[in-house]
Amino acid sequence: MAKEKIILVEDDLSVSHVIITALRAEGYDVENCKSIAERDALMASSRYDLLLTDVGLGEGDGISSLGSVKATHPDIPIIIISAQNTLNTAVRASETGAFEYLPKPFDLDELVTVVGQALKPKNIQPIEPSMDEESLPLVGRSPAMQDVYRMIARLLKNDLSVLVLGESGTGKELVAEAIHGLGHRKSGPFIAVNMAAIPSELIEAELFGHEKGAFTGAVASASGKFEQAQGGTLFLDEIGDMPMHAQTRLLRALQTGEINRVGGKGPVKLDVRIIAATNHDFVALIEQGKFREDLYYRINVVPIELPPLRERASDIPALTNHFLKLAVTEGLPHKQISPEGMNLLCHNYWRGNVRELKNVIYRLVVTGREDTLSEDAIRQILATERGEDRAESANMEFEAHIKSIVLDLMVAPEKENLYVRALEKFEKPLLTEMMHHAHGNQIKAARILGINRNTLRKKLNEYQIDPARSK
Repeated sequence: MAKEKIILVEDDLSVSHVIITALRAEGYDVENCKSIAERDALMASSRYDLLLTDVGLGEGDGISSLGSVKATHPDIPIIIISAQNTLNTAVRASETGAFEYLPKPFDLDELVTVVGQALKPKNIQPIEPSMDEESLPLVGRSPAMQDVYRMIARLLKNDLSVLVLGESGTGKELVAEAIHGLGHRKSGPFIAVNMAAIPSELIEAELFGHEKGAFTGAVASASGKFEQAQGGTLFLDEIGDMPMHAQTRLLRALQTGEINRVGGKGPVKLDVRIIAATNHDFVALIEQGKFREDLYYRINVVPIELPPLRERASDIPALTNHFLKLAVTEGLPHKQISPEGMNLLCHNYWRGNVRELKNVIYRLVVTGREDTLSEDAIRQILATERGEDRAESANMEFEAHIKSIVLDLMVAPEKENLYVRALEKFEKPLLTEMMHHAHGNQIKAARILGINRNTLRKKLNEYQIDPARSK
């Protein structure tokens, strides 16, 4: 039996070597090329069973150039890999009808598995959304967000119920907006309702509508959120706060695809996609009898878990710059963040997640006098933000900073002497801050630190800390 033949389009020699070695070990025949022109020439002269392509290929774009490949080889499965790890890339990959999109760095075993799955006959339906990257609601390229983007891309052509999980301020509604705005329901309405903000006695009328005279104050008939969302998407935010009596009606609506207005006599057929979100632990709610288990399984067909901002600190510079640009569009002055200030933002704990970061950036833009916002200005705003929780938040911030230092040191080439190198990371800022506090007075600083003055002088020389600049 002939080996299945794969064409790999990858201009990074180290990446292509690893992929080729792994796929050949699985018995595949792999040919590698570095450009779109080479790809087209090879595919014109030989038959391939699968195309594995990068996106950034020097002179061209591996995704936008796939139109000609699909025209001449409509049945070839395509796997796209890319270091351009944005929601836009994931959606563009899906638009081509690609079998899979894998953001770099990917797991090699996963790639081999996906290749094996792609080479089996499958009925793949291409996704047809289109949205400019500037209008995409989600920002960040961390591995955790790449998983979110891939899941969103897989949901755009279907109407499966989605449950978005995550702490307050992580952007759950933005995920819902992305699924709606990029999917096949984008021409329909997007209706968002916060379950925690509706009084318990009004929630059924708010969701399902009511007829005139159905209850005191119902002077006219009114459609509910379900009817308002017909043909589009209904986003039920904070669904964990939904009262039990409304949960029963919601479950019935999801089971039958119909609703009844309060006081109504006939059912209304639904054409609505349901996306729900919560920051609650559903297992605990179910155990406490506060949420129906059968409803949980109805809404939790596809879960998407949003990571807290402190677990994707690498996204903070991109988010910060995004909010700085957004502030300008809202009439606020153009500002920049100093490198030291950005480092401070990256190491903050962010209890309120992305929402808190946005608030801090806007406050800095409004109050900052300089065009480039300094570390001191940011530190002052963060201290105000912490308020009464200052000590606890500072402790969490410190723990997050230590975790970041350890992770950085663990991936360094020299892994020995970790304690000494970690201590150096901590000791220099400690001595710098103490000298500033003591106004450059080494005797005072040594006494507060509880060390000998000669030891302090030696450390200052070692770290090149000038006492005179601390006065």
